[in-house]
Amino acid sequence: MNQEAGTSPEAQNLPGCYRHPDRETGIRCTRCERPICPECMVSASVGFQCPECVRDGGGSGPAPATAKPRTIAGGTVTADPRLFTKILIGINIAVFIAIQAKASLAADLSLVGAWPPAPFQPTEGVADGQYYRLVTSMFAHQEIWHIGFNMLSLWWLGGPLEAALGRARYLAVYFVSGLAGSALAYLLASPVTQTLGASGAIFGLFGATAVLMRRLNYDLRPIIALLVINLIFTFSWSGISWQAHIGGLVAGIITGYGMVHAPRERRALVQYGTCALVLLVIVVMIVVRTAQLT
Repeated sequence: MNQEAGTSPEAQNLPGCYRHPDRETGIRCTRCERPICPECMVSASVGFQCPECVRDGGGSGPAPATAKPRTIAGGTVTADPRLFTKILIGINIAVFIAIQAKASLAADLSLVGAWPPAPFQPTEGVADGQYYRLVTSMFAHQEIWHIGFNMLSLWWLGGPLEAALGRARYLAVYFVSGLAGSALAYLLASPVTQTLGASGAIFGLFGATAVLMRRLNYDLRPIIALLVINLIFTFSWSGISWQAHIGGLVAGIITGYGMVHAPRERRALVQYGTCALVLLVIVVMIVVRTAQLT
């Protein structure tokens, strides 16, 4: 069989991790030289060691579960750093297919403040107690261009951010940003306006990515330029919920800052406490708007 020029047989056939043979890896334990995957890597003074060498070295090494490599936000490094991004994309696509099969489903899942409009008593919408719409609208799309643009953005932004924050923290930023976008749209938009799409959550990823890049001293110009372009589209095209975009962006910046700047000794408290404070503001907005509409 012909081989590609400049590629060695070893590069084409990496060994499998000694604890997870199905996972190819180019990293070896610096003590026993056995191949190890990201899940099994334990940071050492030089390179990485396998869990067994860590335990055996001196008889007092930390347990593998507590010595796994960590992300900048304290999350666990995983073998598939884009897993939850793939799941989110899959959910959005599944809901899109369902809406294409049954068009009326869009009206059932989208964000609607109150219907019918005043002076009638609302029988549908968030003001009537259908709070689930604040979440389901984050996964609903009707047009192919809408879901296509949003899912490409989710893949480009979500994958690297998930790898940097860790799965739990990434999901916290995503859902808090999406809810903030829904809540601000509910608060400021016409109550009879139908709002749907993942844009609020994705603008939250924009904000969190910018904060992360600044924390790592990366060049911010590319992400700022991309964000400015999206904001221009937001305010220049009709039919776009600027409230959802701005709400998600602000929540993403705040929660992202809490994730990457939390002090190590109180990391979880600061990170999830920041998310809880943003959620509290979201609840206040929902309560205020509901009182206005009822």
